[in-house]
Amino acid sequence: MLSLFRLLARLPLRLLHAIGSAGGWLVYLSSARYRTRLRANLAAAIPDSNAILPIAVAEAGKAAFETPAIWFRSPSATAALVTRVEGWDLVEAAIARGKGILFLTPHLGCFEITAQYYALTRPITVLYRPPRKQILEPLMVAGRTRPNLTPAPANAKGLRLLLKALKRGEAVGMLPDQAPRAGEGAWADFFGRPAYTMTLAARLVRATGAPVILAYAERLPRGRGFILWLEEGPKLEASVPFENAMNRALEKLIRRCPAQYLWGYDRYKIAKGSLPYTGPGAEP
Repeated sequence: MLSLFRLLARLPLRLLHAIGSAGGWLVYLSSARYRTRLRANLAAAIPDSNAILPIAVAEAGKAAFETPAIWFRSPSATAALVTRVEGWDLVEAAIARGKGILFLTPHLGCFEITAQYYALTRPITVLYRPPRKQILEPLMVAGRTRPNLTPAPANAKGLRLLLKALKRGEAVGMLPDQAPRAGEGAWADFFGRPAYTMTLAARLVRATGAPVILAYAERLPRGRGFILWLEEGPKLEASVPFENAMNRALEKLIRRCPAQYLWGYDRYKIAKGSLPYTGPGAEP
């Protein structure tokens, strides 16, 4: 598997995206479960979902097939795929504060390249969820381990790595729309539906005072690379739970580039052992 990924990494990004588009449609047409979830999630969030659906199917495939290029090209070659950066002044201001940075990168666009780009010049520790198939974890760790980039598993050891990095004034990154395990989340609306949402981001901010920066890399057509967008993230407020503010901020990003969100991801799944949702609209 590692050899295959290294071989794919040599292909032009335009070709990888062309293969990925076809692969996205293959998965969509062959899996009724995936197809139903993608359509339902997209329709519930975006009014004009029928127009976006074909593009979203292809973009999901591109996200999968561009991964070898992001993981296994040289750090400089990977960073060169970012053709423009918007909002880097936020990063410089956060570095000057010395409290570290918490990057929140949703499943939007090329979410793998944001940490790779930052790691070209400064250290960053990135949280990852070990895959269900253990045979894939060495591949994931190999692809995400670069100079200045440290992968941290989503467990107690990984949490310690994140805290230590922030206390050193370094950056950490995570996928804020990843469905958490039981006991690691709180219920918060996401596109009008209750979603079990991670509380780790809020805990890290409370513990360290680190500023939050939202990041996503918009995929350009015909393999021309990516635009890295950086925006000020939510802050801790007594009147609004951080998880609610975080989801509102993520929705805003996704609405700008809805076709590049991974609508097929099971965002609304409930981890076994989690307390059921009991808020407005819950079944009696």
